[in-house]
Amino acid sequence: MKVVIQRCNKAFVTVNKKKIGIIDFGLTIFVGFTEGDNEQTVDYMVNKIINLRIFDDENGIMNKSIIDVCGSVLSVPQFTLYGDASKGNRPSYFKALKGLLAEKLYDQFNNKLQQYIPVEKGLFKSEMLVNLENNGPVTIIIEK
Repeated sequence: MKVVIQRCNKAFVTVNKKKIGIIDFGLTIFVGFTEGDNEQTVDYMVNKIINLRIFDDENGIMNKSIIDVCGSVLSVPQFTLYGDASKGNRPSYFKALKGLLAEKLYDQFNNKLQQYIPVEKGLFKSEMLVNLENNGPVTIIIEK
């Protein structure tokens, strides 16, 4: 499992000209899965995200978590996180987990994350337009 986390002031996803996920201050998280990922992988990632201290405290030091700042998450499925362009110029996505298992893990990830913080979602297996105002910028990549 790989996530790209971006701290944002606001973000939204549009599918077929309709906004389906809108957040104010919080995190935009791009989420990808690979072979071997399971519920334990999801649990690890959720725990890491909710405790990640990437928000400023009163002294301007990144010392607060998404829970501490009462932020929200926009979760966006992105199988291309497992794209491999090491050979040739066209990425291969053979490492990306396919189909129903990836969708099941994505749903588990969002449901577990939602136990701690508000979560809005992109649409699995859809062409999306993602609009976000990056804050910092702060971008963190985590892979398990």
